Amino acid sequence: MSFNPDLCRNESEVESKLIVSYLLPKLGYGIEHWHQEVTLGSIRLDFLSFAAQKLPFRLDGDSPLSLVMEAKHPRENLDRHQRKLRRYLTSINVKYGLLTNAKEIRIYQRLGNDIELVFSCWGIEIDEKIEEIKALIGRDYLGKNLNYQTTEITNEQVNENTVKLTDETGKPGKEENKNQAIATQSEIDKIVSNMPENQRILANPETDSNQINQSRRNPMKVIAVYHNKGGVGKTTTVVNLAAAFSKKGYRVLVIDLDSQANTTFATSLIKFNDEQFDDIKDSNIYHVLRYDESSNIPEVARVSRFNEPEVHVIPSHISLMRAETEFNNLRSSLTSLIKKLKPVEGKYDVVLLDTPPSFNLYAFIPLVSANYLIIPSDLKPFANQGLSNVKNYLHEEINSFRQMMNKPDIEILGVLPCKINPNNRFVKYTLPKQIQAVSERYELSVMETVIFQREELARCIDKTRQVGDLLIPEPSSIFDYAPDSSSCQEFESLANEVLNKIGLK
Repeated sequence: MSFNPDLCRNESEVESKLIVSYLLPKLGYGIEHWHQEVTLGSIRLDFLSFAAQKLPFRLDGDSPLSLVMEAKHPRENLDRHQRKLRRYLTSINVKYGLLTNAKEIRIYQRLGNDIELVFSCWGIEIDEKIEEIKALIGRDYLGKNLNYQTTEITNEQVNENTVKLTDETGKPGKEENKNQAIATQSEIDKIVSNMPENQRILANPETDSNQINQSRRNPMKVIAVYHNKGGVGKTTTVVNLAAAFSKKGYRVLVIDLDSQANTTFATSLIKFNDEQFDDIKDSNIYHVLRYDESSNIPEVARVSRFNEPEVHVIPSHISLMRAETEFNNLRSSLTSLIKKLKPVEGKYDVVLLDTPPSFNLYAFIPLVSANYLIIPSDLKPFANQGLSNVKNYLHEEINSFRQMMNKPDIEILGVLPCKINPNNRFVKYTLPKQIQAVSERYELSVMETVIFQREELARCIDKTRQVGDLLIPEPSSIFDYAPDSSSCQEFESLANEVLNKIGLK
């Protein structure tokens, strides 16, 4: 049987004519060895193939879930889908991935947290190249080269907790749909909870055990995000950087000190649409700063599920504006956050402090409490001019006060280019000049990562859910809203850069 790529006119025909009718049989995968339309948490796969016929299997690096096949429309550029395939392979520990639009066939191999192209050919060449493909991803070959250990998950667990037959609508499937499977994240978590502890970390696709163990050996890092100009992407930076750290396995606390409470909203803590249902006014950052004993961080911090894994958040409230005079008369308020953070040093790896765009008390407190500072800026003239004010404020007030407390000067991680125009000509010609101006005129280092202004960043914060006649705010991190987007990649890069600079990576 030969294959003609010209017979595939859409994605469905790539699946049926190339993958189901040609590739899977040629590679030795019978119908019992593969599943179509597989959902694992937030990941949806076109085809998932087993190198081993029998279950049970492990969810770690030795898993026989050894091959993912992704079919695209014949007119699709495969380069655009490489990042998504990388996420699939690294998230569920699959060794190989095949990406095809029928015109071209590519095979990638997972290498740690990245993937490498190991084979490619044109669709018209597939007949003569099939033995090379079989030597890479044929079931017999993969079955011989994988070391299976089948003691962690039983057949009963898999049957009861993992695989459910569905049709395209998500309802129980008919007999002929047995090659379609879905495993929800909660079901995966239930299986993982029964695994030996030393394998649970490996079974969590977002967790790196070495990274976590390393973080436990380091003191808690406190990072303030501040600029005295508003509208430069401060909230976007805080919430998505927190999400990125959490995805990497770090224990994260976000503290909102801006009375506008944008970060509180963006982390999905404001659900009410009428002030009489306000459940934040009686327990927020005001109470942490005001009271010495009754409102410590563990009592006020809330679990936010705007991101998975969860992030802890101390919310702000508009009533914070009225309390500034009160705090100005309480000298102890200047150091109250430092004192409240000490008891939770073993509970969190990273604390992110969101600040107001001002020189008031609520900017002063986080800047004297933090170890590090990120300065988001859109690099436009007013924001750039404001950098002089930031530097003077740090030198004349913040660091002077820190020295009185025998604390070192706050370490500036850099100016973060944020909300940057993604236009190609702007990025090529204007952005480098803006970055150079910041370095030369203001003598501030500019971070390597650039956060561009993209539609998905606005949409993830503005996401809502219909409940009866009401639209309830349900914001999400960019990682959960658009995990394959360019914005997601940018914040992942930012997290890595920050972790390197603060010594957690």
